[in-house]
Amino acid sequence: MRVLKVPYYLLYPLILLFCLVGAYSINNNAGDVLIMLVFGVVGYLMRKFQYDAAPLVLALVLGPMLEEAFRQSLMLSKGDFSIFISRPLSLAFLITAALLIIIPSSRSARSLRPWKNNKRKKE
Repeated sequence: MRVLKVPYYLLYPLILLFCLVGAYSINNNAGDVLIMLVFGVVGYLMRKFQYDAAPLVLALVLGPMLEEAFRQSLMLSKGDFSIFISRPLSLAFLITAALLIIIPSSRSARSLRPWKNNKRKKE
């Protein structure tokens, strides 16, 4: 409870100091501190531009597992990519993923068209 009463202008530098010491003390490497600072700036920019951090964390966690499963599938099929569209369930997942990527991007592209707001009436 008393930590919450500490003014923010004192608490912020202490948190930053503990993060720097912790990053350095793991491997005694200044490169780890640099990586921490870079990702701190990335996190700040993501918050400033109102990006959610959850999809990024999810991608960082699930990405290696996805790559491993993709590699195993290609090894089983001897490099043939048709294994991903030959089964109805995998084809449905690929189509759904494509639609989930295409639909939002097409909506945002339509909203950026300069001629959308300047429609001329045909007379």
